[in-house]
Amino acid sequence: MRNIKLALWGTLVLLSLLWLAAEPDVFQSENVFALRAAMIQYSGVLAIGAMSIALVLALRPGWPETWLGGLDKMYRLHKWLGISALVLSLAHWLWFEGAGWAIDLGLVARPERPERPPLENPVQEFLVGLRDPAEGLGEWAFYISVLLIVLALVPRFSYWWFFKTHRLLAVTYLVLAFHTVVLAEFAYWTQPVGVVLAVLLACGTVAAVMVLLRRVGISRQAMGKITTLTTYPGVRALEIGMKMEPGWRGHEPGQFAFLTSDKGEGAHPFTIASAWNAADGGIAFITKALGDYTSRLPDTLSVGHEVRVEGPYGRFTFDDEGPRQIWIGGGIGITPFIARMKYLAARPDRGIRQAIDLFHSSTDLDEDAFARLEADAAAANVRLHILLDARDGLLTGERIRATVPDWREASIWFCGPAGFGAALRRDFAGQGFDVKKRFHQELFSMR
Repeated sequence: MRNIKLALWGTLVLLSLLWLAAEPDVFQSENVFALRAAMIQYSGVLAIGAMSIALVLALRPGWPETWLGGLDKMYRLHKWLGISALVLSLAHWLWFEGAGWAIDLGLVARPERPERPPLENPVQEFLVGLRDPAEGLGEWAFYISVLLIVLALVPRFSYWWFFKTHRLLAVTYLVLAFHTVVLAEFAYWTQPVGVVLAVLLACGTVAAVMVLLRRVGISRQAMGKITTLTTYPGVRALEIGMKMEPGWRGHEPGQFAFLTSDKGEGAHPFTIASAWNAADGGIAFITKALGDYTSRLPDTLSVGHEVRVEGPYGRFTFDDEGPRQIWIGGGIGITPFIARMKYLAARPDRGIRQAIDLFHSSTDLDEDAFARLEADAAAANVRLHILLDARDGLLTGERIRATVPDWREASIWFCGPAGFGAALRRDFAGQGFDVKKRFHQELFSMR
């Protein structure tokens, strides 16, 4: 989370400093209308900058993953950049419209517009001729963008509609990029703020075109064919076994991928539940009926069905050298730990590694699913603790510490409901545990 905040605030601060370097006298403005003009420029620069970076991150580039800690963290940054763009765009609009409201209410007098000197630069003259369409199109793009961003933040807005509508932001971005090029202060383009803004606009435009052409993640896609389907009715889960075709680069346990079984539904993220063996090319995913799409999978999928797999993504890969690890899987969050146990069981040197305790908290019971989980744990030499909420009560930090006396020497790996993870994180932090470095949590939310 620290790197997410650093990237977000670093972006806004950097753009602010560059803008201030171009407008050093902004706080000595002659009147409120001069200040208004400067604030319109400032809020516009920040808004389009945040939106440009958010669009680049939407391409799921590999290079920021390591620094941010995985694609889940990168999407969290994408979300907050989108929220920042929304707030800054609203400020931009209010600065623009507010003057007219104040004049209509009689709060301020309409200023006299001095006669503009003739333009000598043909590029500037060309851009001035485009001001009216840039303002009109930009205003409508702003309204549509606000609606789309707000809908993306509403949990009850279904993933299917989110997938269909969110891509339209690429169209509104292209309009807003045109709006920015035309209406940004012309003098900016020869200063550092203009150079940075031009780079951001160029990158954002390329990203928007790739989104519209559906080229996101194209280099990390491969086809797989379903070989097995196993249902676990007690926990409402489905295990999908597939044979990957050449092109899949392999994966580490704990990573996830986007599956497309129906082009109309689009890509959905699922954690990989198997270790990679290039010799057989097999891969498995476990899904749980948590929504319309996942509830329909047992009926819509069949052996032989071809599925597009994009990935792998994520940095939830258990890579630390401490003497002990504590794993906590809530509900379907058990999946990355299954993959890791299969990996450990297949390693020739599996006797030389950390001591591991796995806590699995579940509201549902399925004897077959739990039996397979116990077999995986035994093969990997992992101490398994299964807790049913109705039978055993809720899993707490105190309970974990009582079960693992040397918990202070451990790293904690959590995957499950966000609220559950946040509560455990606060609990262990209150006991002096270094959660910033040793509490690893998958933020498995793509919106």
